[in-house]
Amino acid sequence: MLPSDCAILTVAQMYRADTLAIAGGVPGVVLMEKAGAGVTAAILKRFRRQPVVVLCGPGNNGGDGFVVARRLRDRGWPVRLALLGRREALKGDAAIMAAKWTGDVEPLDVSVLGGAMLVVDALFGAGLTRAIEGVAAAVIDAVAAGRLPVVAVDVPSGLDGDTGEARGPVFQAVLTVTFFRPKPAHLLMPGRSLCGELDVIDIGIPATVLDNIAPKVWTNEPGLWRDAFPWPRSDGHKYSRGHAVVGSGGMATSGAARLAARATLRVGAGLVTVASPPNAVMVHAAQLNAIMLTPIADDAAWSALLADQRKNAILLGPGNGVTDALRNQALAALGAGRAVVLDADALTVFKDRQAELFAAIGSPCILTPHDGEFARLFPVEGDKLARVRRAAAKSGAVVVLKGADSVIAAPDGRAAINTSAPPTLATAGSGDVLAGLCVGLLAQGMPAFEAACAAVWLHGMAATAFGPGLIAEDLPEALPAALRTLASAGPDAINCPA
Repeated sequence: MLPSDCAILTVAQMYRADTLAIAGGVPGVVLMEKAGAGVTAAILKRFRRQPVVVLCGPGNNGGDGFVVARRLRDRGWPVRLALLGRREALKGDAAIMAAKWTGDVEPLDVSVLGGAMLVVDALFGAGLTRAIEGVAAAVIDAVAAGRLPVVAVDVPSGLDGDTGEARGPVFQAVLTVTFFRPKPAHLLMPGRSLCGELDVIDIGIPATVLDNIAPKVWTNEPGLWRDAFPWPRSDGHKYSRGHAVVGSGGMATSGAARLAARATLRVGAGLVTVASPPNAVMVHAAQLNAIMLTPIADDAAWSALLADQRKNAILLGPGNGVTDALRNQALAALGAGRAVVLDADALTVFKDRQAELFAAIGSPCILTPHDGEFARLFPVEGDKLARVRRAAAKSGAVVVLKGADSVIAAPDGRAAINTSAPPTLATAGSGDVLAGLCVGLLAQGMPAFEAACAAVWLHGMAATAFGPGLIAEDLPEALPAALRTLASAGPDAINCPA
C-alpha cells in the first residue's frame, strides 16, 4: 500500500483532481453519475426501503443528489426531492442530471420532511466556508429535532471541508459518502463525529492525478511508514537496537517514567535506562527488572551519561517536574546530537523560552504536547492541522498534537491525521506510554516523522486490542497484540481508506 493511497486532499486539491480527471478524458457527467450511483449503493447496503427525501443544493453536490433520487426511485423507493433555488438556474453537469429526474421538484422547506424516514443531504459540498442561514438552516434544525437519520453526500452540509469545523448549523450524519480520497473534515474533530460512518468510494478518478497534486497530508495508516519500521533482524543484537534513556522525576512522580520505559522496551529498543534522582532509584528498582537504572544527582552526572555515545535516544518530561535542571538536561541532550523526545514538563519548562528550545533542535526530535502544553509552546492561530504544521515548521521538530484526532507534522510540511485512538485512551499515564513508544522507535533508527506516526498508531491499536477498562499500565502489555497485527499483515492487509 503506497503513501498516495493514504492521501488526504484539501477541497482545492479535490477540485484539482476532478479537473485533471476531466482533462484526461473522464467526462464530468460520468464522474457525477458514478458519485450518485456510489451513494445509492451505500444506502441500499445499509437501509431497508423506506420513504426518503433528497435535499439538493444549487451546485454539483445537488447534481449528485438528483442522481441518488433517480436511482433510489428506480429501485422502488418512495422519493421526494427538494431543491434550494430554481431548477432553471442549475448549470453544467448538475443541470444535465436534473433533466434526467422525471419526478416533482419541490422547493426546499421544512414541510418536505413530512413522512420521511431517511434524509439524503446533497445541499452543500465541502467548499462551504460560511454559516448556513435561512430555510436551509431551518431544515437542518428540523431534521435534528425529528431525529431523522441523514446520509451526507461528500460532507454534512455546514461542515468546512478543510478544517472539520461547523460553520453554524450542520447536519449530524449517520453515514457520509465521499469520493476518491477523504478530506481533513472527515478525520478532524468535530467533523469526524458529524460525518458518522465514512465511506470513501471510487468514481473513476485515476490515482495518477496525485502525481500532479503531490499531497503532503495522509491518514496515519501503516502504508505510510511500514517500510521504515525497525523489525528485529536475524543478524541483530540488543546493542544494534539502540539504547534509550528515560528521564525520571522524584519518588512521588516516578511512575510516569516507568510507564514510558516499559513501552520503550516493548516496542523493541535493545536497552533502556531510567535516569532518576537518587531518591527514586529504589522505588524504580522495586518495580523494574529488564530496565536499567542510573542515579542523576546534578548536571555533571547528566553530562557524564551523555558522554556514552551508545545511549542514542533520550526521553524527558513525564513526571520530571518543571525545573531548571530539566531544561538544562533537554538542551544538553539536543546539543549532544541525540534523538530526543520531549513531553509534558519538558515542554512546559520552555514556556516563554521557545526560541531557546527551537534553536537547540538540530537532531531528530519529537514533541508530544496535549492541547494545553501546545498552547503554552506555540501561540499560533488556525485549525488543528494548520496549527500543528506551523508548529513543526517553526520548531524544526516533529510535533504530535495529541487527542482523539492526533495530528503528526514534520518541519517539511508532511502531516498525518490519526484515527486509531479509542476513547479509553483518555486515562492518566497514556501519554507517557506514547512518549516511550516514540523514543523506543527513535533508538532503533526509525526517522522521526515515521517513528511518531507509528507510535501513535500502535498506541491506539494497543488500546483497541485491550478494550474497556483500560488503564495506562495495560498499554505496554497490549502492545504485542498490535505488533502482531502489523507483523502478520501482508502489504495490502492493513489498508488506507481509499
